[in-house]
Amino acid sequence: MTRIKICGITRSEDALVCAQAGVDAIGLVFYPPSPRHVAAAQAAAITRALPPFITTVGLFVNPAPEQVEAVLNEVRLDVLQFHGDESPEFCAGFGVPYLKAIRVKAGVDLVQCAIRYQEAQGLLLDAYVEGTPGGTGQFFDWELIPAELPLPVVLSGGLSPANIAEAIRRVRPWAVDVSSGVEASKGIKDAAKIAAFIEEARKECK
Repeated sequence: MTRIKICGITRSEDALVCAQAGVDAIGLVFYPPSPRHVAAAQAAAITRALPPFITTVGLFVNPAPEQVEAVLNEVRLDVLQFHGDESPEFCAGFGVPYLKAIRVKAGVDLVQCAIRYQEAQGLLLDAYVEGTPGGTGQFFDWELIPAELPLPVVLSGGLSPANIAEAIRRVRPWAVDVSSGVEASKGIKDAAKIAAFIEEARKECK
C-alpha cells in the first residue's frame, strides 16, 4: 500500500486531522522563507499532540549543521528531509534517517542520484521550479522516473485529490507527499481535501 505524507503542517489541529484521517506521516518545514515555516517550539507542540505511530519528518533546505541540531534538541523527528544541495555525508551526519529531495527535470539522472544518496531511506521526487526548493504546487512529467530505481520513491509535486489515483497507478511510488493540494490557504490544511485525497489514494491501492 502506498504510504501518505502530508507536509507543511503548521497547527496541532491540522496534525490531528491528518492522523485521524489515516495518514502515515506529517512534514514540518524548518525553512524560514517558506510560508509553511514553523519554529522549533511550534513544531514541538505539534509533535506532542500526535497519537502514536505517525512518522514526523523535518524539512530543511541547505541548513547549517547547528540549525538541524537545534531543532533535533527540541523536536521529536523520525526522519530528516533535505531539499537543497546537501551532500550525502551532511545528510547522514545527524544519526537520523533521511530522505533526499530531487527536483526533477529532463537531464536529471535519477539513477545516479539514488546511487549517490544510497544511505537515504528514499528519494523524494518533486517538480523543478527555478529558484524554489519545493512546495510549488506544480507537477512534473512522471515519465522521467525510471522504471527501476535502487531507492524507494516518494512522489511529490502538484498532487491533489483530482490526480492522486492516476499518480499512484502510473508511478507506483512507495509513498506520496502532498502539501498545497490539501490546503485552504498556505500552511492551513483543509479537512475535506485531506479526506478526499486519502480516499482517492487508498482506492487506487486496493
